[in-house]
Amino acid sequence: MYIHIPFCRSKCLYCDFNSFPYREDDAAAYTEALLRELYAYQERYGFMYKTVFIGGGTPTVINYMLVGKIIEKLAPRVKAGAEISIESNPGTVTLDTLKYYRSLGINRLSIGLQAWQEGLLRELGRIHTQEDFLNAYYWARKSGFNNISIDLIFALPNQTSDMWKETLDKVISLGVDHISCYSLMLEEGTRLYELYKEGKVQLPDEELDREMYGMAVDILDYSGYSQYEISNFARRGMECKHNLIYWRNEEYIGIGAGSHSKLEGVRFWNYKDINRYIDLVTEGKLPVEGQEELSSGEDMWETIFLALRLNEGLDLAGFAGKYGVDFEAKYGSRIKKLEDQGLVFIESGRLKLTDKGRDLSNSVFIEFR
Repeated sequence: MYIHIPFCRSKCLYCDFNSFPYREDDAAAYTEALLRELYAYQERYGFMYKTVFIGGGTPTVINYMLVGKIIEKLAPRVKAGAEISIESNPGTVTLDTLKYYRSLGINRLSIGLQAWQEGLLRELGRIHTQEDFLNAYYWARKSGFNNISIDLIFALPNQTSDMWKETLDKVISLGVDHISCYSLMLEEGTRLYELYKEGKVQLPDEELDREMYGMAVDILDYSGYSQYEISNFARRGMECKHNLIYWRNEEYIGIGAGSHSKLEGVRFWNYKDINRYIDLVTEGKLPVEGQEELSSGEDMWETIFLALRLNEGLDLAGFAGKYGVDFEAKYGSRIKKLEDQGLVFIESGRLKLTDKGRDLSNSVFIEFR
């Protein structure tokens, strides 16, 4: 179960997620609509959820009691021992709110740090400071969170290798449990994209981007963080169970404005506009804007490229069992080509990316399209 909270105090310059300025009245009305949508799915399917992820936007910007309402409604449908995550911005939490989230049974906190240096934070339009982040982290530990993930972005404007190394070193020194490292993606429609087009922002070149990625892999591995997905690293047993559902191409339901679901071979998505979303749910309708039925070929393709993002790779026997297709027989010539290029290898019945293959992953994925 993914729950989307589309409110932020302000929009970061690089962000293209479905988010809107936070207003208390809007958040209250939106939460009531969320509860109605959640109830509709519970009545229709009666699913039990093994993971819950409350994302955004900034879920921790809304009144913490609204989060309590959502968890209270969902609780009867959550399996014992489920991973329950909430995303946060360091500038939107307090010791008391974190204690409250933990008391609800939320057991995983994802903190969006992005960069250590104050100058870079300002350039990204982040609302928090380095001190805000440290306070949030220590408050979370004090509140009983023993599964904390930190989000970082590299290849930022004006970011050097030394800055990136400092960011990694500082986060590692705190003893965090999970680290996500993503290369900055310029998305059309964002303020950062406009600044880049206007020549007001310069980005690191591809060589520096790859240098920073390699630095993260090496430093995190040396520090005891296992890379289990192209951009994600964790201490043993602290991998994100929710995201593994996506990467293993399993089923999920998303509720809230703009959220996506995949269920029984059909992918569908909600309206992004919060007013349209609220109106439809209030009328007793599911706020689904569109859907597509996945062909067997499309589902196979998604299974392949998502599995290859994982260090565990694609289980060839599992693939054959799911689709009735011998993977090596179907794709033998392409596998050979990629092996000759040093991009993939087969080990213990699994197709995996090499280190070089991770750097050129899109080139690998397209071979199986």
